[in-house]
Amino acid sequence: MLTLPSYVVVTPARNEGNFIELTIQSMVAQTVRPVKWIIVSDGSTDGTDDIVRQYAAVHDWIELVRMPEHRDRQFAAKVTALNAGLTRISRLDYQVMAALDADISFVADYFAFLLTKMAESPRLGLVGTPFVEEGRTYDYRFTNVEHVSGACQLFRRECFEEIGGYQPVKGGGIDWIAVTTARMKGWMTRTFTERVCHHHRPMCTASRGRLKAHFFLGRQDYYLGGHPLWQLFRGGYQMARKPYLIGGVLLIAGYVWGWLKRVERPVSAELMRFHQREQLQRLRHSLLRQSRFAQTQSPE
Repeated sequence: MLTLPSYVVVTPARNEGNFIELTIQSMVAQTVRPVKWIIVSDGSTDGTDDIVRQYAAVHDWIELVRMPEHRDRQFAAKVTALNAGLTRISRLDYQVMAALDADISFVADYFAFLLTKMAESPRLGLVGTPFVEEGRTYDYRFTNVEHVSGACQLFRRECFEEIGGYQPVKGGGIDWIAVTTARMKGWMTRTFTERVCHHHRPMCTASRGRLKAHFFLGRQDYYLGGHPLWQLFRGGYQMARKPYLIGGVLLIAGYVWGWLKRVERPVSAELMRFHQREQLQRLRHSLLRQSRFAQTQSPE
């Protein structure tokens, strides 16, 4: 019989009072529970702490860690909160660490399913699932099953330690850097589409509107080292989706703005080369598939 690895969970939470109870209820319902779940309240002022305390009083594997209040919502603050949680579980015996957002929900066998996949393949260093947001599942046209969403990432402990954990990048991309670095180090990373989690706060809208979010993502694509050719195809694809035309234009504009301003790139040259090589390989494969499909549809 397959033995599942033991796991711990760390959740940074800043003013997630509208969503965190859904996440807690999902964790409480899990068929395989963690050794410990550390919820780090990153200066919350909206009642998040009170909700966590209610559940922690009943479940001894849930623990609240309180960080000082601050106004800064930079992505680096998320890493600081994660590290505070990791400090609390550093002496525990576990094999897998899950970084879990405080605004998602999932089915009762969610963690059992992912842990089974890790138990079956020792080279799997990082796993997760797609997320559903506003009724739509994350599109894999411009990412693939080797990318793992930051909503919930399960790391094998050795993998997380080898990549040096999460990097405190102020402008975002900490989840992407972790996933891509893991692959660069030789670990397998995988999103398993047989399960999903439900994301209740639209991505990149915590502190900015939807249109600004597209521009921000384009700028992020630049400073994370994305290839310009890939960005053109990504922008073109986005133009056919809501918000029609303008979303894709803003993705490209954000990238160009980053290039013109020579925005500092927080990734190493080695990681950038690895990333661009992967992008071009995927683009080439995508174009070949489309070419073959067009040939099969053309009249003889």
